[in-house]
Amino acid sequence: MNKTIPKRAGEESEARVPTDLRKALAAAPKAKAQWSDLTPIARRDFISWIDSAKQPETRRRRIERACSMLAAGKRRPCCYSIVSFDLYTALKAIPKAKVQWSDLTSIERRDFIGWMDSAKQPEAHKRRIEKACLILAAGKRRP
Repeated sequence: MNKTIPKRAGEESEARVPTDLRKALAAAPKAKAQWSDLTPIARRDFISWIDSAKQPETRRRRIERACSMLAAGKRRPCCYSIVSFDLYTALKAIPKAKVQWSDLTSIERRDFIGWMDSAKQPEAHKRRIEKACLILAAGKRRP
């Protein structure tokens, strides 16, 4: 009988590692070792940063940079706003908001994240995430 182990509260599901990143990590043992030690959220942030590149050349450079950052012991992509899991989930549920989020510049994303993170109470933070998704779905680029 095959039993599945239930996921504990707060555990993140693993993001699918793109083929080009997987190949680059296989060629860089130090980077691969650091990758294995990252949390699922940190891995998702690296993958999201790489996937947000619009040009193939930019993507290639980001993969190279990710490998060098990992080999140097970095645990997060630099110059990249960390998207909370709650925001990631909310964007996934509203396709228009997710598309608009993808089109934002890094500064616009940072502004949204700063606005959401400035809410100190968990409920206020959650309400701001919901409001941000509605703002994005309406095509606006600022909170």
